[in-house]
Amino acid sequence: MKDLIEKYLKYLSVERNSSKHTIISYRNDLEGFLTFTAKLEDVNPDLIDINKITRLTIRLWLGELSDQGMAKTTIARKVAALRSFFKYCFKRGHIQKNPAHLLVVPKKEKTLPKTATVEDIERMMDAVDTDTVRGLQDRAILELFYGTGMRLSELTGLNIKDIDLKQNQVIVKGKGNKQRIIPLGKTVVRILSDFLDKRPELFGDRTDEDAQNALFLAAHGQRIYDRAVRKMVEKYLKRTSEVTQKSPHVLRHSFATHMLDNGADIRIIKEFLGHANLAATQVYTHTSIDRLKNVYEQAHPRAKS
Repeated sequence: MKDLIEKYLKYLSVERNSSKHTIISYRNDLEGFLTFTAKLEDVNPDLIDINKITRLTIRLWLGELSDQGMAKTTIARKVAALRSFFKYCFKRGHIQKNPAHLLVVPKKEKTLPKTATVEDIERMMDAVDTDTVRGLQDRAILELFYGTGMRLSELTGLNIKDIDLKQNQVIVKGKGNKQRIIPLGKTVVRILSDFLDKRPELFGDRTDEDAQNALFLAAHGQRIYDRAVRKMVEKYLKRTSEVTQKSPHVLRHSFATHMLDNGADIRIIKEFLGHANLAATQVYTHTSIDRLKNVYEQAHPRAKS
């Protein structure tokens, strides 16, 4: 079964253009299932015969995950990984029966996205010292997150050639390597222009060919990475906002919510965010409805009578 897992992960990478994060997550999920199965049958993981795995084996595994107190969202992802893997094996003729067929995915707990207020965002931007090149980069990153709604992986993957300051737009490579063009506001264009003039000052001992093409750079001159961006965003949000979650995704959520609050069509927001279907975008309507209720209760004379 180990060899089949490797073939499946290669299929995800080459044929499905899945992200590195997806492949790492699926690898961990499938290897975790393999370890459980080997322990259940008291054999070496290398000796597991995939054709002997039954639906009962999978259900016992899910039961153990639940007993461990694992979140429903995490279990749902593991189920999705297992279903996809066995579907692949069945279609390629590696197994005669698919034990994960019709396996029910646990319902995910619905949580509304956390957002910062417009005032929080303004304070955050003002808190950045743009007199330094590192500060200019921080401000450019924050402006791009809030001004475009792009994902963290999309931002770290940006190259200089993806930015078109004449046309005021950026080309973003999303999930499945799908590209989309997002317009840029005047403020972010100005900040990016100032930053690009000073960007070579960030080159260091790790500046290779990839880093020279990258838009943003980390401390030693290499392409900026997820953890560095998360840490930077958290630092500024802690200073200026009471929002409970302090991550780049909060700025993405804030972008979508503020656009919706100001009358943007949800189908346009879907294109900005790079969502495959409208259902993923509709979660932001709930946030806006909550805000409308708060405004109504505070402003309408008969709201509380």
